[in-house]
Amino acid sequence: MKKEKKPGVSRRDFITTSAKATAASAIAVSGFPTIVPSSVFGQNAPSNKINVAQIGIGRIARGHDLPCVFKCDDARVIALADYDGARQVSGKKFIEDAYAKKTGQANYVDVKMYDNYQELLTNKDIDAVMISTPDHWHAQVAIEAALAGKHIYCQKPTSLTIEEGRKMSDIIRKTNVVFQLGSQQRSADPWPQFKKACELVRNGRIGTLKTVRVGLPGDPAGGDAKEMPVPDRFNYDAWLGSTPYIYYTLDRVHSTTDVNSRPGWLRLEQFGAGMITGWGVHHIDIAHWGMNTEYTGPVEAEATVDFPKAGLWNVHGDFEVNMKYANGVTMVVNGKYQNGIKFEGTKGWIFCTRSGGGATASDPKSNGGRMAAFDASDKKILESVIGPNETHLYDSPEQHRNWLDSIKNKKPNISPIEVAHRSCSACLVAHAAMKFPGQKLYWDPTTEKFKSNVEANKLLSRPQRYPYGTNYIKVPKAKV
Repeated sequence: MKKEKKPGVSRRDFITTSAKATAASAIAVSGFPTIVPSSVFGQNAPSNKINVAQIGIGRIARGHDLPCVFKCDDARVIALADYDGARQVSGKKFIEDAYAKKTGQANYVDVKMYDNYQELLTNKDIDAVMISTPDHWHAQVAIEAALAGKHIYCQKPTSLTIEEGRKMSDIIRKTNVVFQLGSQQRSADPWPQFKKACELVRNGRIGTLKTVRVGLPGDPAGGDAKEMPVPDRFNYDAWLGSTPYIYYTLDRVHSTTDVNSRPGWLRLEQFGAGMITGWGVHHIDIAHWGMNTEYTGPVEAEATVDFPKAGLWNVHGDFEVNMKYANGVTMVVNGKYQNGIKFEGTKGWIFCTRSGGGATASDPKSNGGRMAAFDASDKKILESVIGPNETHLYDSPEQHRNWLDSIKNKKPNISPIEVAHRSCSACLVAHAAMKFPGQKLYWDPTTEKFKSNVEANKLLSRPQRYPYGTNYIKVPKAKV
């Protein structure tokens, strides 16, 4: 059977007879000193229980990341960190109640709370972390977690800028920790149609692939801009992180009463790029999988877009981005299509989206029609069986389960850091094109720079507010 070349890098062997030998080997291979948690060799070793910490405990953590890990008997969540003290307290209760219900033991776990994730990372009992913070904190937390020897599950998008994404990928690969992006559409649970669609495309069931159409809505304008007092026990300065200081207002941050509501920061360019990265990474990642372009990116990008003219929120509204890849495939992304991915070839098309239609209830909705979650120009295409000598893509049950398995068996996982970075960087190239509407940008995915466009290249990084940001992380030099 022809197997897809599995992405990934060499990983440190955690189960050895000598911690000293393991650490020395990691330094020799990667050039980076690696902190090996004491729990790796004790009763809480990955072969027994993987001790997980939750960094950021808002909507995504409680609605998705934590419930998925609760199902895994070989892992337990023992700590959390959040800059919002109220969320810490409610988050601790959320975790402890979940385990009490699952095990029947009221005191199964005593979750330790941290005001600062950096202090959490010094806890040697913690083997792995889940990063469910606002987008502008993803890269810094992930890099520091990798340097502390913690395995990482990180919500998308990978980074705020392409420059910090590149730094993030390079460092994580050198430290040999297991990184998994929250790109759960790749895994069979709960949506096997994405993998099947990509396999059918990769094996020529629709002929030569020509165009990929991605349905992705924009965000509305709005938001209350009036200045408000910072809530008690909320470290607002730290929450702003590397971004510029600006006064507090509720619609800039998150609800103080409803942890499950869509936060305002998702609609502010200070903290992200809007739906093009917030949901775009999901769909463009699948597009890359079907296009066989997981380790590269577009070579051209052109956009039209509406940005809000009033109100607090300022991320893109309605838009269309056309991106061309070196293999000749064109990707078109806009909100006029149904939320999902449509692969069009010389012999037909295949469409896939999440079962039930579109985004989560609180997210913006596409304007497109309503096709089935898995559809094709000819239903016989969907029934086609991938033969033993054809390309079979990576088979993953559930995204968090795949991450934990990779920690234990040291095998490549389905969404490693470089693949994650490339999905995010394609979205950020699309966002850069929105800043130059009607102008074609030429992107070099090897150098990760725009060709002959100084102004566009200024968007590859952002100034960072000391002491926060990836520019100020102290990366240890190699020890000979």
